[in-house]
Amino acid sequence: MEINSKNYKDNMMINNELQNRTALVTGANRGIGKAITEGFLNAGIKKVYTAVRDKSSVKNLINTYGDNIVPIEFELTQKETIEEMAKIAQDVDIVVSNAGVIKLSTPVEGEMFDALKYQMEGNVFSLVHMAQAFGPVLKKNGGGAFVQMNSLASIKNFLPFTGYSASKAASYAITQGLREAWSGQGTQVISVIAGPIKTDMSKSAGMAEGAPEPSLVADGIITALGNGNFFVYPDKIAQSVAETYGPFAKNVLEIEH
Repeated sequence: MEINSKNYKDNMMINNELQNRTALVTGANRGIGKAITEGFLNAGIKKVYTAVRDKSSVKNLINTYGDNIVPIEFELTQKETIEEMAKIAQDVDIVVSNAGVIKLSTPVEGEMFDALKYQMEGNVFSLVHMAQAFGPVLKKNGGGAFVQMNSLASIKNFLPFTGYSASKAASYAITQGLREAWSGQGTQVISVIAGPIKTDMSKSAGMAEGAPEPSLVADGIITALGNGNFFVYPDKIAQSVAETYGPFAKNVLEIEH
């Protein structure tokens, strides 16, 4: 049955771990961000702040979910908009850092430097700004959870996406740092290691053919919020890599220093 504003609450599969919680999702107007927003609301989250460049782009979500959607203007590379979001979303206890950028580049091309700078600013610096803005909010609200959308490219370079892989490797390193830094305040940190997912971004990069729907990512995050896992491997390609990489990564993360 197609969900609409009249029947979606009656058709929710309530998840007791999520019921009555409040989330913020960046890049929530399409693709993975939209799927996460829908998945959260359908599982019982009471409100989602949808952080987007153009608030009118979430009109369809508002038509479906009404006042459960609260749009906020957000620009990935502008620290000021991230800080303003944190001031507005003072009741948030789940933050999903989903928005990102991608640009083709290889290490032997002259344009690599510009592409790498663009992707580091969009995928790494923005993550640090998000973490610094929302860490105190999550602590105030009991810890909550911070979800970072990483990638198989975080652990394996794929030509011609070397700049993207480098930025996602850095964001993965930051995510691990947040897990350790926030352990004392009770904030669960989740790293989503995803393969190609059917989105506009993957289409533009030529990786969407045969890719799974973004709802898989939402399902994986919801499961991790319930079981406390750090890693989410949402799709079959990521899961096949995780058979080898997963145990290694878990053991490395548990090394004491």
